[in-house]
Amino acid sequence: MLTSTFVHLKGIGPSTERRLWESGIADWATFRREAHLTGIAPARKAAYDAELALAQDHLDLRNPRYFADCLHTRDHWRLFQTFGARALYLDIETTGLSAREGQVTIVGLHRQGRMRTLIHGQDLTLEAIQEELDQADLLITFFGTVFDIPYLQTCFHGLRVAIPHFDLCFAARRVGLQGGLKSIERELDIARESDLLHLDGLEAVRLWHHYRAGHDDALDQLVRYNAADTQNLEPLAACLYERLVLRYGPQSLGLVG
Repeated sequence: MLTSTFVHLKGIGPSTERRLWESGIADWATFRREAHLTGIAPARKAAYDAELALAQDHLDLRNPRYFADCLHTRDHWRLFQTFGARALYLDIETTGLSAREGQVTIVGLHRQGRMRTLIHGQDLTLEAIQEELDQADLLITFFGTVFDIPYLQTCFHGLRVAIPHFDLCFAARRVGLQGGLKSIERELDIARESDLLHLDGLEAVRLWHHYRAGHDDALDQLVRYNAADTQNLEPLAACLYERLVLRYGPQSLGLVG
């Protein structure tokens, strides 16, 4: 999908991009091979060719940060197939208050089949979170552009998020799926352990306070709950990506992207 993307070029929006696909211009290489394109002046065509050559160079270098800058956040889903193998799936738990008044209690991090749980008062530090982000090519969350990342950056001053961010909450809305993470999981038959089905964000806050009162079993359950939220982002991302491509990509026209 990435090499079929043209919306990062100045003056090309979704409608023009789709017209290019409909005319058989399905990817960067085809665009650059054409000497002339209807509706694009020669000087503009030459400038676009140069921009696409630069994008290809960054793709060859496996540099996701270039695409984080040149693509609007709503289009970061287009990077999933290319950079998803090194994606970092992230989900946080908090004390239930605002970022200025509360605390992050748990940060769940799932990357390349490995689950890492950072716990307040134990190993939850700015350095640990930054280490995970710096080793990833793509960040994937559910509502993280609005909640998780701003909350973390308020509580951990200096946290840098330079990689593209695929927010599954807004991706789900774009393909007609409403509700929170758990309801969307149920609709898509993404499973979690039965004893975690009734837990939600409010229960996560209660479990944390229960743990702080001396009940270690509450922390065990909270960690398992957070791990389910975090790990289930991976199959959800794959499902939403397929639906986004079918609705908004060249595959909807029978083209290869």
